Amino acid sequence: MGTACTPEPGSVPLLYRQQLRRARNRFPKGHSKTQPRLFNGVKVLPIPVLSDNYSYLIIDTQAGLAVAVDPSDPRAVQASIEKERVNLVAILCTHKHWDHSGGNRDLSRRHRDCRVYGSPQDGIPYLTHPLCHQDVVSVGRLQIRALATPGHTQGHLVYLLDGEPYKGPSCLFSGDLLFLSGCGRTFEGTAETMLSSLDTVLDLGDDTLLWPGHEYAEENLGFAGVVEPENLARERKMQWVQRQRMERKSTCPSTLGEERTYNPFLRTHCLALQEALGPGPGPTGDDGCSRAQLLEELRRLKDMHKSK
Repeated sequence: MGTACTPEPGSVPLLYRQQLRRARNRFPKGHSKTQPRLFNGVKVLPIPVLSDNYSYLIIDTQAGLAVAVDPSDPRAVQASIEKERVNLVAILCTHKHWDHSGGNRDLSRRHRDCRVYGSPQDGIPYLTHPLCHQDVVSVGRLQIRALATPGHTQGHLVYLLDGEPYKGPSCLFSGDLLFLSGCGRTFEGTAETMLSSLDTVLDLGDDTLLWPGHEYAEENLGFAGVVEPENLARERKMQWVQRQRMERKSTCPSTLGEERTYNPFLRTHCLALQEALGPGPGPTGDDGCSRAQLLEELRRLKDMHKSK
């Protein structure tokens, strides 16, 4: 694969380096306490980085092989690699932003056989292996499918770890597309683009574990309570999240089945939201344009909510 997307050495932005330094000083052990999930020969290890990001190691424990997802802080990811005593063979980048891709250079230099995957449309730093929609990355027994989910950036990808080989749940590493009770901002697309990307995720199974790129759960659920104040599933989840955050514990993962019940950005087909936020398509919810308008309004209200 070509290396046309590789930036020149020393091109890491100053702002990113400053954020990295501040976060390491403020959170020497990470912003949240995380727990790995162990399956039949597979481990998913969340790594808290920067002020609220998550990187991940996906490990084939039998082969001792690891895949890193969005390794923004190479020092934190390398420490986990050494602790787990595994060989890093692949980096999966959801998108180009430095809080997701900032560790690509150092880790790919340290691990000479490590491949860097991502979308060629997105300017991923140190990309070596471009991916398209539905491409599969195989590492040991791990089968990880890339799904094109543009909107946050033009080339945003999410990664779906197939649960079948280890007889467990599938795992979705969603970057900045989808968070617990939230979704990412639409920087390089339209509301229609983002809606299509969210619908791609909605087609996955309810038991799929959601591993997002940020710890935004408490804030997102607070906003969800503004637009759906009578949603009891949201209220129950908020109580659990608040208990977790009081102890600085991570809220990852949730499941897509849970998200369908309280995440307003996945509920644009719901009549209650349509009636609360403006004219909608009616009970059938099959008017894509109207759903996109509702998504756009939700995003506008969410941005206002965050700025208060």
